[in-house]
Amino acid sequence: MRGPGTAHAARSLAWTASGRAIVDGVTFAVPPGRFTALIGPNGSGKSTVLRLLAGLRRPSSGHALLDGSDVTALKRRDVARRLAFVAQETVSDLDTTVSEVVMLGRAPHRGRSATTEEDIRAVGQAMAAMGVTALADRSWASLSGGERQRVNIARALAQQTPALLLDEPTNHLDISHRLDLMEMLSRTAATVVAALHELDLAARYCDHLVLLHAGRVVAAGPPITVLTPRLLEQVYQVRATVNQSPDGRPDVRLAPLPRTPSSCASNDTSRS
Repeated sequence: MRGPGTAHAARSLAWTASGRAIVDGVTFAVPPGRFTALIGPNGSGKSTVLRLLAGLRRPSSGHALLDGSDVTALKRRDVARRLAFVAQETVSDLDTTVSEVVMLGRAPHRGRSATTEEDIRAVGQAMAAMGVTALADRSWASLSGGERQRVNIARALAQQTPALLLDEPTNHLDISHRLDLMEMLSRTAATVVAALHELDLAARYCDHLVLLHAGRVVAAGPPITVLTPRLLEQVYQVRATVNQSPDGRPDVRLAPLPRTPSSCASNDTSRS
């Protein structure tokens, strides 16, 4: 059962680095209590938009809103009680156990006070949800990339916030864990916003998509209205065949665009 979650929105959001616009006038609203994916090719601005929504970067202009308030104006502790953020890569060589890493998710709730039974229960539930209970006493440094990813998501779940923001959460995961994770995210009561590369997963599990290209919003809405052959060719430079499955979701098949004779001749010349 989906819940109310939290409301996130971008209003004319922009972020510039070294004089280059990485995010340029982005405006969209995230449906509360639903699963939204930010999609687009590499360099489209997905990760930057996600960090702006989380308040981890201050926009050059515009606003990232959390329940109607500018997220950068809120205290970080208050933000941490309302949203959990999972980065694409986490580099750490700290000598700490998996259970200690997941317990970090409880920090916004307990501050400097001692660990409570509620903390222990939340950590246990989060680890079980991500299938990492058996890793509890393992050293963080000994984990594989996929194991670290699952532990990081467990930490976010232990935070028990009404919103989850995840940057490429399926990164490093094998197929079964990818599907398990997407199933779980599609059923949680929280508002979920994730940057995703896999269009098939976005089509199958997400309620709302925001398609980005060159730092701008190209389209936003339900998957069936965003994953169209015209938009996918325009943004990804691929040929797309989109059929509607019995449940109303798009079934997307991708193929390379056909080469023109001139491009083939050019490639042959370059190999000679």
